[in-house]
Amino acid sequence: MMSTEIPQLHVMFLPFLGLGHMIPTLDMAKLFGARGVKTTIVTTPVNSPVFSKATQRISKDLGVQIGIKIIKFPCVEVGLPDGCENVDTLPKGGTNTEMTINFFKAISMLQEPVEQLLSECKPNCLVADMFFTWANESASKFGIPRLFFNGSCSFSLCVPAACMIHEPHKHVSSDSELFLVPGLPGDIKFTRKQFPEFMLSNDDNNEFAKLLKKTNEEDLKSYGVVVNSFYELEPTYADYCRNILGKKAWHIGPVGLCNRNFEDKAWRGKQSSIDEHECLKWLSSKKRDSVVYICFGTLAEFSSAQLIEIALGIEASGQDFIWVVRKNKKDEDGNEDWLPEGFEKRIEGKGFIIRGWAPQVLILEHESIGGMVTHCGWNSTLEGVTAGVPMVTWPLFADQFYNEKLVTQVLKIGVSVGVEERRNMGFFAKREAIEKALKEIMVGDEAEEMKKRAKSLGLMARRAVEDGGSSCSDLNALIQELSSMQPLNQ
Repeated sequence: MMSTEIPQLHVMFLPFLGLGHMIPTLDMAKLFGARGVKTTIVTTPVNSPVFSKATQRISKDLGVQIGIKIIKFPCVEVGLPDGCENVDTLPKGGTNTEMTINFFKAISMLQEPVEQLLSECKPNCLVADMFFTWANESASKFGIPRLFFNGSCSFSLCVPAACMIHEPHKHVSSDSELFLVPGLPGDIKFTRKQFPEFMLSNDDNNEFAKLLKKTNEEDLKSYGVVVNSFYELEPTYADYCRNILGKKAWHIGPVGLCNRNFEDKAWRGKQSSIDEHECLKWLSSKKRDSVVYICFGTLAEFSSAQLIEIALGIEASGQDFIWVVRKNKKDEDGNEDWLPEGFEKRIEGKGFIIRGWAPQVLILEHESIGGMVTHCGWNSTLEGVTAGVPMVTWPLFADQFYNEKLVTQVLKIGVSVGVEERRNMGFFAKREAIEKALKEIMVGDEAEEMKKRAKSLGLMARRAVEDGGSSCSDLNALIQELSSMQPLNQ
């Protein structure tokens, strides 16, 4: 008897092993699954709880089943501590350390087990993160398209692509001289100091620079790119991607808006370090648009001296605030050496410090939040846009300088704290600069206009993912295209 079962599109997701990449991948799988697509996420033992707990809730609430396949991560084989399977937990962080290079060696060794899964599961498409530089080769072995995911926006795809074509950074007399990105709309300027190292390095021995060059080459070879952004946010650059760079690109974000209930928002990534209700109760005691939210992502490791400077800058600004600090260092007497003496007593009632992981989406959605300070990682930037809040930008590395330009120069919904060069955690911002930037977005002459623009973009973001919205339509078009490419699995 012939099977009467309807053929089902099967998409396999391969996220990079870092929370900033795993969280939006889970959201993408949820979006595909809600449209009847069979979805499978590939991960490792230590990282699997991030997905398994969420998929249990998704199955219960939406009836959407997301499969999880677990492969071994070769920590010990490459010289990493046993169980070190996530870039966020690498000892001493940074992009040029031996541990980081070893981590990416381990990533390169995942090709064989992933291909074994492709052989067993027979998906119709592989959505693989940028750092799996072998993913195009693996997908082609099985005759399926590989979609590229780099976790950023169209603007941040356009800048390095345009610079690789025109090489304007090679025609300046110093690292601090501004140069125009040729052909890119908006009069966008950078210095060499603000560019990722792989764009500048001619050193064949720089492993990380070689890796990032390879990711860009593989991007061009992939079937297309899925972008966690929405067309209305950056139409000029979405069009540039498609029409000038010739990329097949689908803007399907903000993917985080698929999380509708309290628990999904509160536990996005992992459980927060505080009681969410306590935090929201504190926020509810504040006036609308009066609190600034300060957070620098999962990889920031500021010195105690810098944290003290941040604390004093916040205090001098006079603004109510929530500050997320991923540091809990104490001296011999049990005092935290990163806080000015008497700081917490002085800011009692005005400030709320979260040590560890914060329920960021819930906080940003609260009506009392009027602005945020961000490292410009794309997840946080997009969450700020979606919440409709102006931003103080403080980029640290990677694409964060690109995202800063988008926020401050293109969208005009933020101000820079003044970072002039990519030095990982090496830039030191003084309290006066922090105070000035906070006042500018909260009570400055341009604050009201920035807030209006930010809130308008927040409304656009929500409309984009609704039925008939641009992101909803792009996702439906992508699924339809994938479904029409080849016979689906029975």
